[in-house]
Amino acid sequence: MSEIKIPILNLKPQYQAIKDEIQTAINQVLDSGQFILGPTVQAFEADVAAYLGVKHAIGVNSGTDALVIGLRAMGIMPGDEVITTPFSFFATAESISNVGAKPVFVDIQPETFNIDPCLVEAAITAKTKAIMPVHLYGNPAAMAQLMDIATKYNLKVIEDCAQAFGAIYKGDCTGCNQNCQDTTRHLLQDRYVGTIGDVGAFSFFPTKNLGAYGDGGLITTNDDEVAEMARMLRVHGSKERYHNVMLGYNSRLDAIQAAILQVKLRYIDEWNQKRCLIANTYSQYLANVDGVITPSTSEGHVFHQYTVRILGDKRDRLRQSLSDAGIGAMIYYPIPQDKLPIYLGEYPQNPVSDQLGRQVLSLPMWPELASEQVDYVTKTLQCHLKKL
Repeated sequence: MSEIKIPILNLKPQYQAIKDEIQTAINQVLDSGQFILGPTVQAFEADVAAYLGVKHAIGVNSGTDALVIGLRAMGIMPGDEVITTPFSFFATAESISNVGAKPVFVDIQPETFNIDPCLVEAAITAKTKAIMPVHLYGNPAAMAQLMDIATKYNLKVIEDCAQAFGAIYKGDCTGCNQNCQDTTRHLLQDRYVGTIGDVGAFSFFPTKNLGAYGDGGLITTNDDEVAEMARMLRVHGSKERYHNVMLGYNSRLDAIQAAILQVKLRYIDEWNQKRCLIANTYSQYLANVDGVITPSTSEGHVFHQYTVRILGDKRDRLRQSLSDAGIGAMIYYPIPQDKLPIYLGEYPQNPVSDQLGRQVLSLPMWPELASEQVDYVTKTLQCHLKKL
């Protein structure tokens, strides 16, 4: 196997660019002696709430904890059902199961990789209490349609934003005239993901667009009661120390990680814009390549991953060929959640998710990826695909 010349992700250039700011921020925390929650975390929470335009931002230990605590803070209980997508990392469904509820999987749109809103209503039962869309790969889900359904059936909505910090939902009013009466769609236009539903859940895992140097997560909400509940749940179910009123979690954001994230938050728009430029370049180079379907490059997408579809049965062989040529490529995700061993046999077929699980291939993506590297990746992909 050849040495990897272009990995799927390289975090070193970003760190080198902001190294002095990061070191200063870390040293300030070390000097303070306050390492768990405290003023540094509060300052980051205030900054990120202001950035997103949301009332409450609550730092927690991971994106998975953000989902679990978010669900519980909304009152999701054992026996409830939560509608979600099968095409996501296991943490999505796992969080639902871990609060005792049942994930109900609704298939996805092949163009967006996100839950198909046209299929959601048919999955609603008397036990359905919430919808959990995932903004996969940084592409906002169809929130206007999903919020319409949630309002109609009195359901909660928790947005899984693990891969989508800074993504903006642009709505779907393109072409509407000035007399359009669809106020929901217009009100939701140009909103950051994580601020549209009842709760947003973010991950700061190091590989994310806004990544810490360890684990970290965030819950967002405009609901005061949900926010109060989430803050209690993250510290063992207590508002006042040693007065625990419910079973909670030890899920507190470290101050050092908050300090790092506070520095990186200043650059997130610049980094996301660079990701979009790289994605557009990829799409231009691959637009007319037989056997390759490029992803949607809709406005508001922040391209945590640049994921193509490789038609036929060539995906796995192509990935190996790229690796042999020194190019890192990953499969997110080869097995839809409903087909994982823990859930196998419990759910009806989701044919689009199954198909895409056999086709998707994510190419190298990070903000500092050079144009000549993109050129090498695309030319190598085309060359090797022709030989398969």
